[in-house]
Amino acid sequence: MTATLIPHEPVVRKAPTRKRLVPYWLLLPGILWLLVFFALPMVYQASTSVQTGSLEKGFEVTWHVATYWEAFQEYYPQFIRSLLYAGTATLLCLLLGYPLAYLIAFKAGRWRNLLLVLVIAPFFTSFLIRTLAWKTILADGGALVGALDALHVLDVTNALGWTQGDRVLATPMAVVCGLTYNFLPFMILPLYTSLERIDGRLHEAAKDLYASPSTTFRKVTFPLSMPGVVSGTLLTFIPASGDYVNAELLGSTDTKMVGNVIQSQFLRVLDYPTAAALSFILMAIVLLMVTVYIRRAGTEDLV
Repeated sequence: MTATLIPHEPVVRKAPTRKRLVPYWLLLPGILWLLVFFALPMVYQASTSVQTGSLEKGFEVTWHVATYWEAFQEYYPQFIRSLLYAGTATLLCLLLGYPLAYLIAFKAGRWRNLLLVLVIAPFFTSFLIRTLAWKTILADGGALVGALDALHVLDVTNALGWTQGDRVLATPMAVVCGLTYNFLPFMILPLYTSLERIDGRLHEAAKDLYASPSTTFRKVTFPLSMPGVVSGTLLTFIPASGDYVNAELLGSTDTKMVGNVIQSQFLRVLDYPTAAALSFILMAIVLLMVTVYIRRAGTEDLV
């Protein structure tokens, strides 16, 4: 009589419950941080934006959503100005930062680390000090203003309404210069990271196919660096659109951005509902623009 062997199914041992919970425990501090310092303040500001009252009598939630429309209707020029200044500064950062990032990634050699340190060197000083330095750089009669006048650059900016005569300080151009300088590292670093990841063999293959340097850049380098371009423009445009320090220190009453209005409503006028509503309107506009931009850019592989 032959015995029939019945194969046993392999026993799958489940990982202990405690081990499976380890990733969640590791995520817990970050989640708590976001809840306490991001979500809760957002909820509080949302509640503030629909309140009515005054600081003396107190504010009360009355669901006065008309505050949003009233705030936008009154301060829409500042919204337009903020987006224009931020967009111009972002474009200038891209035009200035891409060649420098390309140089560091492909041509710097042993000087690469030094150049990267120089890029982040402005972070070693206060944002306020860096901005105040531009008051001296752009002072009337200074070397930079004299050079721009000699090159007839001021003639073009005067025609565009960005400067006034031979004066640069307290004009839109001064604000854009401050934004460009302060946020340029946020453009260069993502660009460098993206360019540095490109496989050099792709450039060699392009040369083997008799592609010119310009064709190699258009067909290989720039498309592969798009994640860095998208990341850099977002990291520049988003904080620049809400900035108020550069407009406050380098501009005038005619160059105030929406960040200056929000700061004034919170700290001087003490109209908290309007300030909160302006903040949410700005966030909604920027979020909409960023969403459209990312979809149009055609890349989700952000650095």
